[in-house]
Amino acid sequence: MKFQNSQNFFGLCLVMIVALLNFSCSGAKSPTEAYQILYKAVKAKDTGKIKQMMSKNTLALAESQAQRQNQTIEKVLENGFLATTFSDTMPQIRDERIKDEFGAVEVYNQKESKWEDTFFINEGGGWKLAVGDLFKGSFKMPDKSKAQKEQEMSNSSMNDMVPVAPIADANISPANNNSKVKTVEVTPENKSKK
Repeated sequence: MKFQNSQNFFGLCLVMIVALLNFSCSGAKSPTEAYQILYKAVKAKDTGKIKQMMSKNTLALAESQAQRQNQTIEKVLENGFLATTFSDTMPQIRDERIKDEFGAVEVYNQKESKWEDTFFINEGGGWKLAVGDLFKGSFKMPDKSKAQKEQEMSNSSMNDMVPVAPIADANISPANNNSKVKTVEVTPENKSKK
């Protein structure tokens, strides 16, 4: 009888250890995977899974919003707080960035034809959506997004192309006949001589 009880106890302990390992390993291993899990949960209308993919601060934000709007938390969470989850198919994901427990990926918003930065935090053994952390001000950006860098490069290139006006001489005025600016009128006759 004692042997059988110890076997039952050992079996129960083994089951609990496996369950704990599965629970701790069930979190998303990267921000990209977290977005994919969240997208699939939104499409499946699996509010329980959507909640699992939210950070504590994001869930608190959802509860607060539900109270203010007099709605259920399920209604508030139905799109996972993201416009990109409205896409019929899994959107493109690029530019995963991680620094410490903060992460981000860019997700393509097909409706608006632009890349959107989506933020995650590593919490409780897995990556979770960090919208509430962003609103709370506790989220630290891991790095600039590829879209931001591309925009900065584009702006820099445009600035290089803008002609710079010469510095005006303070002694030159329109009334001054001794101005250094000479205007030449080009006529068809002048062009052919060149």
